[in-house]
Amino acid sequence: MSDNRQRIGIMGGTFDPIHIGHLVVAEAVRIEYHLEKILFIPAAEPPHKQQMQITPAQHRYLMTVMATCSNPHFQVSPIELERQGPSYTVDTAIALRKIYGTDTMFYFITGADAVLELASWKDIDLLLELCHFVAVTRPGSVEQLNEVIHNFGTQGKEHIHRLDIPLLDISSTDIRERIKDGRSIKYIVPENVENYILKERLYQNSAFPI
Repeated sequence: MSDNRQRIGIMGGTFDPIHIGHLVVAEAVRIEYHLEKILFIPAAEPPHKQQMQITPAQHRYLMTVMATCSNPHFQVSPIELERQGPSYTVDTAIALRKIYGTDTMFYFITGADAVLELASWKDIDLLLELCHFVAVTRPGSVEQLNEVIHNFGTQGKEHIHRLDIPLLDISSTDIRERIKDGRSIKYIVPENVENYILKERLYQNSAFPI
């Protein structure tokens, strides 16, 4: 019965900016878990980045739309941008279940480093009931992750999964530094995203344009 349920991936993040690493991971998870689509959800106020300067939401949202538009299985949701306050994953999961129905299976895609901190996430026990977690790891990075899964007991074994992907060594932080230093970001982000960043002069100084 559960095999007939709709399966949707959730790719959350600041996307400041989105890059090809995000896209490679999302597509790999979609294929591995037979997901109908991946929802890219830019965060409005990431709880773990509240003391950091983040590019205004409209820029991050538009770049995410541009990066994903060529894949019919990718969709961008403004659900966190439209909600006031910090962007807690559990609140998003509850809202998505209301939209897509309780029979939908959600797969939250994140890096292994984030999964190691799951115990500190808001209402994590409820969140593990609402969705599966796919921890994307580099091959061989398993010991600490297995410990986290064990610590969550049955929920961990049933709802936290590991997918080894030979990740590209790319980060949004590095991309911002490259732009600030005047270095190329070609082929690290989609071409339309690169053009948008240059047009809007994003990341060239500490005062982000509005």
